[in-house]
Amino acid sequence: MANGIDLVQFDKSSDGLVPAVIQDVNTLAILMVGFMNRPALEMTLSSGLVTFWTRSRRKLWTKGETSGNVLKFKALRINCNDDSLVVLAEPVGATCHTGHPSCYYRELSPDQEEWISITEPEFNPEDVYHK
Repeated sequence: MANGIDLVQFDKSSDGLVPAVIQDVNTLAILMVGFMNRPALEMTLSSGLVTFWTRSRRKLWTKGETSGNVLKFKALRINCNDDSLVVLAEPVGATCHTGHPSCYYRELSPDQEEWISITEPEFNPEDVYHK
């Protein structure tokens, strides 16, 4: 018997990835974008914590495993081509490693000369990642 995960069109790379947009289930703010392979998606669904395949470290990574700022899985959506996902999640703490609530915390200035921070960090990254 097939399940819904079988419909996901993971790319043909050796890692078999699909982009996953992470959205706050309550505010609908975009928190981050990551990549999932089938094991990451399965772990997310079974553990209730959003898990990715980290391309730089080439391993599974559950968001918040270092900082404690996890993403609690709430729902999964797939696009019309079955090749990208939206994960609705409840963030526990700031999502971005910079301490900001979202990785999308900068906006292009009206003169298009610089990127301006539109949120304040919730924690100091030095306190979390360099202990």
